[in-house]
Order: sequence, then structure tokens, then C-alpha cells
Amino acid sequence: MGRIFKERTCVDEALELFFESFSSLSHTEEVPLEACTGRVLAEPVISGRDVPHYRRAAMDGYAVRSSDTSGASPSNPVFLQLSDCVEEGTAMWVHTGAVLPEGADAVVVVEDTVTAGNMVEIRAQVHPGKNVGQAGEDIKKENLVFKEGHLLRPCDAAVLASLGLDMAKVFRKPVVVVIPTGDELVSREKAGQVPPPGMVLETNGLMTALYVEKWGGVPRHTGIVPDRPESIKEAIEANLDADMILLSGGTSVGKRDHAPEVVESLGKLLVHGVAVSPGKPAALGVIGKTPVVCLPGYPVAGLVALYFFVRPGIRKLGSIPKVPEFVFRRRLAAKISSKIGYVNFVRVVFEGDKIRPLTGKAGVLSSVAKADGYVLVPENIEGYEEGQEVDVFLIE
Repeated sequence: MGRIFKERTCVDEALELFFESFSSLSHTEEVPLEACTGRVLAEPVISGRDVPHYRRAAMDGYAVRSSDTSGASPSNPVFLQLSDCVEEGTAMWVHTGAVLPEGADAVVVVEDTVTAGNMVEIRAQVHPGKNVGQAGEDIKKENLVFKEGHLLRPCDAAVLASLGLDMAKVFRKPVVVVIPTGDELVSREKAGQVPPPGMVLETNGLMTALYVEKWGGVPRHTGIVPDRPESIKEAIEANLDADMILLSGGTSVGKRDHAPEVVESLGKLLVHGVAVSPGKPAALGVIGKTPVVCLPGYPVAGLVALYFFVRPGIRKLGSIPKVPEFVFRRRLAAKISSKIGYVNFVRVVFEGDKIRPLTGKAGVLSSVAKADGYVLVPENIEGYEEGQEVDVFLIE
């Protein structure tokens, strides 16, 4: 009989222990605005200028003195002289965004005018400031534009550019090393060949590295490491310059599962065995100041550990704010059974306005690819009944 887990830690407690073991990175860098999307500001941005920095026409039309349009209407138009300047009794054509001429305080939209020779017929009264963009209307000089920790979007890059900036100071992305372990693994360089029975192509590392990149980290994918403690130790020690270490496989309780004990020999093993299904064999540790996550080798179990621990771990390291997830309320087309004492990660597919749970063991990776989302069943209930409304999270 193989070893058994000494204890099973609830998800929230495991995550708390994990977060207490490491700090956010303080390293920063400057990146061009063209590459700033998805990056986190490392300092507040204070405007050094008004935006816009001049009064401008907000619409196509005629710049006027508003007092000259008093009482104007379609049935009682006011006639103004067309001119290249604005003074009493004159009007000047302006395009949207053009500088508002000196003497003008409003713009009459072209739809409310009729031109005849060198005269313009004004058919609407305007008040001071009508259809005018004032200096600083968008952003005033010395205003706080973004706080430190703001997650930059394309629209934010445009705002920074409007301030005359071409670079943004951001936190450095965490470097996350992905170390696949297992004697049964075959490199994807041999993907054109069918592996012999008992051997499988190494795909967990690919999935893990892509999620690391998606969630804001910089993945470093190593070669396959054999199921030997000394080999795993060497691989870890060679990558202690990384900000986080992920070991894929070798974390259960079999004779070839050495990852947790190696982590413990090099640092501190915080958790081995988490109350989540699938994903129970996950382990969390820290070596020096470097957090380590031991991911189960079964693909779905490994994915669950990525969601629960690696994603929030990368966010903490990179000071990345948590973005609210898309959550749908849907009725179940079939019952979901769950084991008391475990948070259950249940894959589901959409069927019209309902969802149906997918069957499939933790080793069946295609069940995740087929799934549209997942339902989390709390550890204190036995599941959900058919027809019950539940929250559904999209699978990224």
C-alpha cells in the first residue's frame, strides 16, 4: 500500500499559508505604450498638462458669440456675416476639434444653419460653452490619472499618450519556471511518433506555461526531469533565480512521487494534500523566498491546482489586481453529486439556457477542452439537484 497524506488542508487555509510565505515583487521596468496592455503601473500617473490644452470646437459648425444668437429659431433666424474671425455680428466655420477662434464662446452645429452667399442663417440659440470643449475638460494639469497598481488596458494607453507620454513604469512580470517530471513522459519533439505503451507525450508543461503567460507571468519551460529525487533537486536548484517554481507530476503518494519531499529537503513544505477534487495531491512550499507549487500529474487535477494556487500566486507576485470573473446563473440539466469535505471542480457544457455536467476522470484532459465552464461545489454540501440554479465560471 502506498503512502497516505498526513493531512488534507482546506483550500482557503492552503492559499493563506501559501500567500504568507512570499512577498510581491518590487522590481520595475519601463515599457513603451505599445506594449503596456495587461501590465501593472508601478507608480501613480499625475498629469503634467491639461487635456485638451486648448479650447476646441466639439462639433462641425459655426463659431459665434452666443449673445448674437439670442432668440434664434427656425421661424425667427438670426443672420450673421461669414468671416475669418469672430466679433459682434460675425460667424466663422470650424471643424470638430479645431481651435475655437478668439472672441467666440459657442458653436452652432451645421444642422441648425443655412448659408446664403457671405451670410449664415442661425436657426438655434446657443448659450456660452455650447458645443465647446474647454481646456482641461478631459484631464486637468496635476490631476491623478491612474493610481499605482492599475492594470493597464488599450484605452489607458491612449490616455497616457494624450499626456505626451511614450513609456509606462510597470512592475516586472514574474518569471515562472515549469518543470515537468516523470519517467513516463516523452518530449513533444517526438510528437510525430506514437509513444510505446506506458509512455505519454508531455503536454502538462505546455498547458501550464501557456496559463502562466495568460495570467501575467513569463514562463520558462525546462526539459523533462526523471522521477529521481536527485534529478528533481538539481532542476529546482538550477532555477532558484525564478520568482516561482512549478513542478508538474510526482506529487501524489506513489513510489515514484518525490516532488514534495524534495521541496521539504530544500525549504519548507507548507501543504501536501488539499481538500479539492480533482487536485487533492497538490503541494505548496517555499524555498528561500521562492514559492513552489507541486501540480498533480493528472491533467484536470493539475489544471485545478493552477486555478486555485498558481493564478493567485502570479497575481500576488506581480501586484496584478484581481479582475472579476464572468459568472452565469444557469439551471442544471442533470444532478451533480459531490463528496462532503472537498471543494468539487465540476466541468459543464451549455445546453441552451441550461448546463450539463461532464463526466470524465482527472486524467482525461479532453474533458476540459470540451467544457464551456465549471461549477464549484462547496465542501459542506453533497451536490446540486437537477433544475437547481448554480453559478457557472467560464474556463479560460
